[in-house]
Formats: sequence, C-alpha cells, structure tokens
Amino acid sequence: MKTIERTCAIAYSINLLGDKWSLLILRDVILHKKSKFKEFLDSKEKIATNILTNRLKFLVEEGFLELLDPEGFKKNKQYIATDRGLSALPIIMELYLFSIDSIEESVLNASQIKIKKQVTNNRKAFERKRKTNYLKFVETLRDS
Repeated sequence: MKTIERTCAIAYSINLLGDKWSLLILRDVILHKKSKFKEFLDSKEKIATNILTNRLKFLVEEGFLELLDPEGFKKNKQYIATDRGLSALPIIMELYLFSIDSIEESVLNASQIKIKKQVTNNRKAFERKRKTNYLKFVETLRDS
C-alpha cells in the first residue's frame, strides 16, 4: 500500500483503514471472533484469497493485528487484534450506525435485528461488552 506523508490525520486514517477489506477484517476479528484465514474467507462478503493475504499482512505490519504463533503452520495461524486494532471499534460502530437504518429489516436475520436493537439502544454499552468478550476470547486463544 502506498505510504502518504503524515500532514492530515483524516488522509492518514483513510490510508490505513479506507480500504473496505481492512475494516471488514477488523469487524470479523473483534465482533465475530474470527482468527483464522479460512474463517475470514467464509465471511458473506467473499474476499478473494490474494486480497485477504495482502490485507492480513498489511494489518499485521501496521500493528492492527498480530499473529499468535508467527512460526506456526500456515494453516493454523491465528490473528488477533492489538490495542491499535481494538481502537478501530468506534469507527466500525459509527459506520454501522450511519447505514443500518437504510437496510430493510426484512433482509436481516434474528441475530442482526437483535444487534441493531442493542447498538441503537446503547451503543457504548454494546461496545464495552463486545470488547470485554473479545479480550476474554483472546485469553482463551493464548492459553490454548
């Protein structure tokens, strides 16, 4: 990815997270507790393997994700969010809130409708709970 001069915070942020795949991977890591390459491939957005490989590499290089066992077998590698990756959660939530009302509830499943109610009723509580649950999940990955 092209590096830009750091003279504007918004331009710099977009350079890091303006690619839709980066935010969707971080969403999957933090909110859906995905950690393996195959799990990311199974997401409904259907990312191509070469793009996924490049985005994961970029997110690790930029400090948003880390590999639990960098020397392990490729098939078993697990990615977890760093503090920097977790700091993207409010951005992901803002994007969610920006557009959720433009999606017909008839196309959402029961889980998505439940999440929509939780987020729109108390976004901060939803973020805290998801972050806490994610950190517990990471502890179990580290312990295994």
